[in-house]
Amino acid sequence: MSEVGVPFLDVAGVTGLVAEELTLAWKAVTTHGRFVAGPEVELFEAEFSGYCGVASCVGVGNGTDALELIFAALGIGDGDEVIVPGNTFVATAEAVCRAGARPRFVDVLPDTLEVDPDAVAAAVGPRTAAVVAVHMFGQPADVDRLRAVTDRHGLALVEDAAQAHGARFAGRRTGGLGQAAAFSFYPGKNLGALGDGGAVVSDDAALTARIRSLANHGRSATGWHEHDLLGRNSRLDTLQAAVLSAKLRHLDAHNAARRALMRRYRAGLPAGCVPLAVHPLAEPVHHLAVVQVPDRDVVTAALDAAGIGWGLHYPVPCHRQPAFAGFADAPLPVVEKAAGRILSLPMSPTLAAASVDRVCAVLQEVVR
Repeated sequence: MSEVGVPFLDVAGVTGLVAEELTLAWKAVTTHGRFVAGPEVELFEAEFSGYCGVASCVGVGNGTDALELIFAALGIGDGDEVIVPGNTFVATAEAVCRAGARPRFVDVLPDTLEVDPDAVAAAVGPRTAAVVAVHMFGQPADVDRLRAVTDRHGLALVEDAAQAHGARFAGRRTGGLGQAAAFSFYPGKNLGALGDGGAVVSDDAALTARIRSLANHGRSATGWHEHDLLGRNSRLDTLQAAVLSAKLRHLDAHNAARRALMRRYRAGLPAGCVPLAVHPLAEPVHHLAVVQVPDRDVVTAALDAAGIGWGLHYPVPCHRQPAFAGFADAPLPVVEKAAGRILSLPMSPTLAAASVDRVCAVLQEVVR
């Protein structure tokens, strides 16, 4: 009898852990019928801003919208440049372009694959308006060094925290490390909805008020039929807010489970399979369990044969994507080298320790 496979991600299993609470949330929302702008949205915004340790939160349609709305509210647009790491999901650069600005791609650190603050400092120019601290794979970027750059030049520091719900740097949670932060609640995230969703969090009340207006057709805070800004429609649905409130109560426990699993990976991986380093001030939440391997095609074939799921985040860097080729100002050697070696191993709060051991055993056989 063959062994049961190891899934890369167990969205259904994680959702099942809070099934009773989700049933209650569903009943509450379907009973009152306020499927847009219901009371659960305001409740979740208060809970999530409190969790992040900031003053305010605005629920929006998705994480990409959250980033774009931050740029728009900061007045970033035509003629501006925004510095982003080449090693990120395309949504980061996409949001910059949708705001009318130009992404300036920079390299990352070889041990953590987080944005390199020295590369950021070297990339600052007369058109630079902001720096995006992308907290890749669930580990915060080195915001202390990034903030030194942005403070020196009077730039905005924006967090892309789509993969880092609950992570900390120097004791502070992501969301409270820059001027504003964008979160995604895509189902596979550490805090995932049952569909798309996103949020902006910030200590700047005026900024979040502007974002709230922009996300709701530019509507005035003083009159329902008055529209002060040229806005858009990007709102967090009531049902998704109720789901997120239920899941938020379990987020720290689920993140602790991820950290324990990552420790087990580190103990069992072969020497040739190198996990990413952790900054001494960072407390990651391991949205992804990323390692670097030689001969990745051989390794993934062995994982396939063993029924073990895997992923690549990301094999084609942003600056090498056709959509962003016009912004590729220079080669990014660390990003480009890592793109051929990175491999994401199974990671979920429901993943069994025995499954981690099985993954490591397969890697021990194939990575010499």
